[in-house]
Amino acid sequence: MKTPVLRYSKVFTLSGLLLTFFVSGVTMAQPSEPELPRQMAWTAYNLGTTGYNQAVAIGAMLREKYSTTLRVIPGQNDVSRLLPLKTGRVDFSANGVATYFAQEGTFQFATQEWGPQPLRLLMTSNGLSNQAVAVAADTGVTSFADLRGRRVAYVRAAPALNVSVEAHLACGGLTWDDVVRVDFPGYEANWNGIINGDVDVGFGATVSGPPFRLEASPRGIHWLEVPHDDEECWQRLLAISPYFTKHMATRGAAINDDNPLEAGTYPYPLLTALTTQDSDLVYSLTRALNENYDDYKDSDPGAIGWALDRQVFDWVVPYHEGAVSYWREIGVWTDEIDAHNQELIRRQEVLAAAWVEVIAQNIRDRDQFVAAWMQIRAQHLDAAGFDPVWR
Repeated sequence: MKTPVLRYSKVFTLSGLLLTFFVSGVTMAQPSEPELPRQMAWTAYNLGTTGYNQAVAIGAMLREKYSTTLRVIPGQNDVSRLLPLKTGRVDFSANGVATYFAQEGTFQFATQEWGPQPLRLLMTSNGLSNQAVAVAADTGVTSFADLRGRRVAYVRAAPALNVSVEAHLACGGLTWDDVVRVDFPGYEANWNGIINGDVDVGFGATVSGPPFRLEASPRGIHWLEVPHDDEECWQRLLAISPYFTKHMATRGAAINDDNPLEAGTYPYPLLTALTTQDSDLVYSLTRALNENYDDYKDSDPGAIGWALDRQVFDWVVPYHEGAVSYWREIGVWTDEIDAHNQELIRRQEVLAAAWVEVIAQNIRDRDQFVAAWMQIRAQHLDAAGFDPVWR
């Protein structure tokens, strides 16, 4: 029987586990303060994005509390955020769902220069927003099925956006062939295109800046719901994008406590490291972020997602052993979560073995290489009991 791909992650609840931990008296000695270096470097999303803003706020906390200078390097796309991590130019990346694509060696990472990456998580931000599809309100579109024949934005070199759009189209029984694809060079340009009337549909974080600009424009904004009780919709969506989880957003453009959005989301940003990153540094940084959450939680609408009770430990990318040590130490890392984490690590090992096999074939043509890799990748994952997701 195949090991199922994680379909419905849950935000970890702490009350019973913390009680068990403290009553049991299990304690481990901690240093009086996390031990951090004088300097660190992260990559993050573009200037002005919620991911960049949160990284800068965390940097301010690290400087004040630990005299650590954090250099935050904005990246225009997924490759530009992960390449400095891969080459050792930065210590961590406050990345998006492309961390998962890089782990899988798919899309822009399915090339000879990349392949599956041994990435690990420390923490993730799981805020009160969603990652969702919006339409200009003046279109009158209210469901994904209504998108047939509409102009839908496609952001070049951004599979994290485009695959997510494809998954939501599938919710309405549509594919890219059923809509008019309009290409844009970047995320901001995509939303500007909606405002300017060049396209009707876009995808993004409900709390990011561009949706608020669309809301304030003459066209207005309407987010498309993904009803949580529509199992067929979710089955089609997750078959394409297994990293989504059901979530009721209460923050974002035209979204609030009285007007929530029933749809889906995934963690953003994700604090990502290579598996080779020093475990003591990972432990200390994870501890510093958790213990000083109050110092940066109000820096950005999405920063609330770093709270301990909003952490998702059973997602689709494994956690670093240094982070696991900290989470276990404070009593929130369970045997069930650890078993899930070990399966994710095993998946990465299967992918690494598949990569060795395709590299040994010494295929020079780029397209032939990608085709061979995707075939061998699927074969190895199938044989190991994992769902390849993409073939």
